[in-house]
Amino acid sequence: QVQLVESGGGLVQPGGSLRLSCAASGSIVSINVMAWYRQAPGKQRELVADVTRGGRTNSADSVKGRFTISRDNAKNTVYLQMNSLKPEDTAVYFCSADLFTTKWSRYWGQGTQVTVSS
Repeated sequence: QVQLVESGGGLVQPGGSLRLSCAASGSIVSINVMAWYRQAPGKQRELVADVTRGGRTNSADSVKGRFTISRDNAKNTVYLQMNSLKPEDTAVYFCSADLFTTKWSRYWGQGTQVTVSS
């Protein structure tokens, strides 16, 4: 059984910062790509950023220069440092991990709410 547990969401004022964490646990043999997605009300889920096991990152244009994704392979954990937050960043943020147990599969966290408002 694999679990992805997110933490770090909350309410923040515009211009503020938050750091999200997502830890994977269970019968994991290996993890390839870890990523953060977000879904705002009435919108489709979108990729925010992802990172390979080797540390190569990719991020959406809307967050470039403000958000930084990183991971700790020893802890099976991915982070999202979010700076200069804007109201349009308000969404439920989900982490995902492409990992191998008995086969390769994508697993998802339960989501954490981020609200940017004054």
